[in-house]
Amino acid sequence: MKLMENITSRKNRIICHLRAVASDSKYRAECGEFICDGVKTLQEALHFGARLKCVLWKGEAQSIELDGSIPQYTAPEELFEYASPLKSSAGPVFTVEIPRENKDFKLERAIVLENLQDPGNVGTVIRTANAFNIDAVILVGACADLYNPKTVRASMGAIFRQRVLHMSIDELDAFTRERGIPLYGAALSDTAASIRNIEIHRAAVAVGSEGRGLSEKLLEVCGGQIIIPMNPDSESLNAAVAASVIMWEMSR
Repeated sequence: MKLMENITSRKNRIICHLRAVASDSKYRAECGEFICDGVKTLQEALHFGARLKCVLWKGEAQSIELDGSIPQYTAPEELFEYASPLKSSAGPVFTVEIPRENKDFKLERAIVLENLQDPGNVGTVIRTANAFNIDAVILVGACADLYNPKTVRASMGAIFRQRVLHMSIDELDAFTRERGIPLYGAALSDTAASIRNIEIHRAAVAVGSEGRGLSEKLLEVCGGQIIIPMNPDSESLNAAVAASVIMWEMSR
C-alpha cells in the first residue's frame, strides 16, 4: 500500500494544482484533468472506470479501496477547505483524467445545447439525459465548461456515464446527416409544431438559452422546429426543464 502524504502548507504543489484545476478552464485543458468532490462521487468514478489522478482527504483517509498507483494525500480541515471548490465539503476532493470524445457509436437520440452558459443547467441536462437513455448530449457554441466544478456537481455522477460531445454547427449538421436522423430546433415561433405531433423517438433536438433561444444559423440547419405546448400566460421554461421535457418525450 502506498504511503499517504500529509500536506501542511498552502504552497504545496498539490494544493496549488487542485485550486488551479477548480478555477482555471485553460489549466484544466492543459493538464487534462477535472476536479470532483465527495465520497459518493468518488465511488461513482471508480465504478464507471474513470481514471483518477490524485485524491486529497480531509483529516484522515476513509477506507475506500483505491489502486496503489493513485497518489493520495491528507490535509487538516482548514487547508482542505482552501483547496476544495465546495464550501464545507466532507471530502475528499480528487481529480479525474478528461476522457477523449468518441463519435463512433450508434446514434438514435441526442439533445443539443447551444450557448447554455449556466453550469448548473448543463449538469442537470447531462444527469437527465443519462436517466432517459439519451445517446449523446451535444454542446454547441458558448456553453458552460463541461468540466467546471459546478457542472460536474450538478451532473450527480452522470458525467462518468453520459456521452457528451462538443461540435460546431457545421459539424452537428454533418454528424446528424451521416447518421440519418432528423435535427429539430426547439423554438417559440408560429411555425413550430407541437412536440405532441412530431416523431422524435429517433432524432436530435436542439435547445437554446432562455434569453436568446437558438441562433439563426443553427435553426437554418434544422429540418423543422418544435414547441412544448403550455399555458399561454406563462413565461418560457428554464432551458434545463425544457430539455428534460423533450428528452422524456423522446424516450417514452
